[in-house]
Amino acid sequence: MAARVRAMPQRHADTSADPHGDMPSLAAYGARRYALRRRTTIARTVAVAAIAITVPYLIWRLCFTISPEWWWLSVLLFICDSYGLFGLTLYVFELWDIDADRAPDKSALPWKVAVLITTYNEPAEVLLPTVACSVALEPKHETWVLDDGHRPEIAELSAKLGARYLSRPDNAHAKAGNLNHALALIDADIIGVLDADHAPSGRFLTATLPYFSDPALAFVQTPQDFYNRDSFEHTRMGRAIYSEEDLFYKGIAPGKNRWQAAFWCGTCAVLRTLALQSVGGVATDTVTEDIHTSVRMYRQGWKGLFLPDVLSHGLAPHDAAGFLVQRHRWAQGNVQSLRLDNPLTNAGAMTAMQRLAFFTSMSTWLSVWRTIGYLSVPVLMILTGATPIVAPPELYLPLFLGILALQLVAVRLLGGGTLSLRSSMIFEMIRLPAVLPATAALLRPHRRTKFHVTPKGRTDGAADRVRVPPLLRGIAAVQAAALVWFAAAVSGLAPFHYQAILAPAAAAGFDAISLGVTLVAISRIRSPLYAGTRRAASRLSVWTQVSIEGVISPVLDLSAVGLRARIDDDHAPKVSEVVEVAFSTPDGPIHLAAEVRRRFKTDDPAEADATHIGLAFEPDQEEAIGMLMVSIFHPDVLGEVWTRSRKGGARPISSEAMRPRPFDRLEEWLRDMDKAV
Repeated sequence: MAARVRAMPQRHADTSADPHGDMPSLAAYGARRYALRRRTTIARTVAVAAIAITVPYLIWRLCFTISPEWWWLSVLLFICDSYGLFGLTLYVFELWDIDADRAPDKSALPWKVAVLITTYNEPAEVLLPTVACSVALEPKHETWVLDDGHRPEIAELSAKLGARYLSRPDNAHAKAGNLNHALALIDADIIGVLDADHAPSGRFLTATLPYFSDPALAFVQTPQDFYNRDSFEHTRMGRAIYSEEDLFYKGIAPGKNRWQAAFWCGTCAVLRTLALQSVGGVATDTVTEDIHTSVRMYRQGWKGLFLPDVLSHGLAPHDAAGFLVQRHRWAQGNVQSLRLDNPLTNAGAMTAMQRLAFFTSMSTWLSVWRTIGYLSVPVLMILTGATPIVAPPELYLPLFLGILALQLVAVRLLGGGTLSLRSSMIFEMIRLPAVLPATAALLRPHRRTKFHVTPKGRTDGAADRVRVPPLLRGIAAVQAAALVWFAAAVSGLAPFHYQAILAPAAAAGFDAISLGVTLVAISRIRSPLYAGTRRAASRLSVWTQVSIEGVISPVLDLSAVGLRARIDDDHAPKVSEVVEVAFSTPDGPIHLAAEVRRRFKTDDPAEADATHIGLAFEPDQEEAIGMLMVSIFHPDVLGEVWTRSRKGGARPISSEAMRPRPFDRLEEWLRDMDKAV
């Protein structure tokens, strides 16, 4: 399989072209470049203005608005407001310049290259696309599957796809220990590191290896992007789809290049073995071995780079349970690193700006306490009748709301429009049960922690909905009780009355909005859209056709275990019938045997003469399925286009999940035009 895949023609797609394949004119390029620079200037201006206005506002708050009677509540609210300035300043620092990228030396160097795929309990159907696409990469390299699950079936799958398999006697230190065990046995100058569910594109190595002509470069990190865009963390806004991680990978991570403070994010990265060896291998002291190892390499004088080019696609957690497990691990590991190995106090060869950049990344998880503060203050005001601000409400409220809005606009502009106020509020609430207990690592640095793997693929809960975390249920109950108490006090039904109504009324309004956000967060967690899944592999909506026993039919979705197609009634096979399906690819047709598991009609009048059929691939076809996955995940090498073919015959295999999203396309288009000009 490996030899055949590598023989595929290396025809690179013109990613700078528009959706119809036409090269943009230099005038259009100049106009877009001017628009991008103008956007950057506006974003920086708004950000500086937000900071400049917030500073005198906080001075006024401290000197003239603290209530002596309710000083404890006044101080709590002032701390929350002050943290807003602190967080905004750090965001501006990170997002000031997201174009500080450098061109690589294209000269070929005789490196020994290996791609390492770490796995523990991911099913074979999740692992198959990653292994197949890794084996198919150029240039010459070895692909290793590092299995901490000690599974014979994964060893067999690896052998069939042309990869090497490695297990170890124990699972000490989880993923970090798995990588360290492999580094001691594998002979490679450069390693690519991929999680089990992240299938690399065809340019994963060819786009990153040239940067290692700089002998001081330790790693190149690329964005994490996901092909299951129906996951819990994805939100559709109009025609665009955004991920909860977009602000980081499209704004913060590229911005770190300016300060030479990019860090390894665990997967989708290529690293120099010598750099890892110089720091004793991958760090094992925390559950976020990636950022901790990055800090150690920077201390030794190594450099890192974030390459804003999507070169792999993975699986985001399908439900809230997986999402919360992942966010808890990230928060816990960063806080552990901050407590055990603070970059501000243990700097080594790091510059002052690098220290600040890493401190920013590690401390950002502590903002959860500001959220708790803002949720608590209005409830306490309602229950006690306290007025923590000694200022006319008609003066304080417009100032507070105006400055808060300006801060949010500044972060949104600096992030290139990747931050939605509504989504950020909802996900901030959803993350609370995961992040809040994780910050306890600051107080208990030596407490033993366990590495929890993010679940991917089929879940044990089948179609069960995820349980709402008790913390969110408690917050919603307290918020609702506060509103009931306010209504009872105002109507005279409670043994309590407010001396002044305006401040408690404003607090009740804020509490009502917060309760609405909490209920939306709970509703999203409980949504049947994000319940446990019985699907063996995530389905891709593809634009292609398949031959089913010689009948050309459109494919509706496709995965590593089967497909769904629409076929004319006269040719529709029966349930349990085994049929031959054939896909057209640049390397020739791929033939597979598949069993009909399901057939049904739809209510669409346009499909009155058609039947939908669900097909499951027969066993022992891993090599052919692997080639099919390469055709899907390597469009950048195989020369496929992203638009539907208007010609007759079979369509090329392409998927919306691998199509660049709007922000990606603009930035990639401008970078390619820079090179052309």
